[in-house]
Amino acid sequence: MSWAGPEDIFLSTSLASYLDKKLLVLLRDGRKLLGILRSFDQFANAVLEGACERVIVGDLYCDIPLGLYVIRGENVVLIGELDLEREELPPHMICVSAAEIRRAQKAERDATDLKGSMRKRMEFLDLD
Repeated sequence: MSWAGPEDIFLSTSLASYLDKKLLVLLRDGRKLLGILRSFDQFANAVLEGACERVIVGDLYCDIPLGLYVIRGENVVLIGELDLEREELPPHMICVSAAEIRRAQKAERDATDLKGSMRKRMEFLDLD
């Protein structure tokens, strides 16, 4: 019994065009991975070489190196080829260390949590 049906041929064909090219892969959990596609299978599981996770917080970003990275196909939301001729990021973005980006992520998460708790406290006012 074969798991791959005729409709899976189109998926494989489209991923084949990305082999040995630098890609941006957006995952279900929101992470953004960059790397060169070296292999894939009928389930869209993919292997990225020289992979890194790009973390962006406001105008700060950091590329955290991951090396050779295997991605489970069901976690992929989007795959796009990066244009090597163009600058990847707008000029106002500032590259920072992994420690700095983690601090910025924590501050952003704390601000979001505070906003949510303030909204809950203000619900009794029923401003609608």
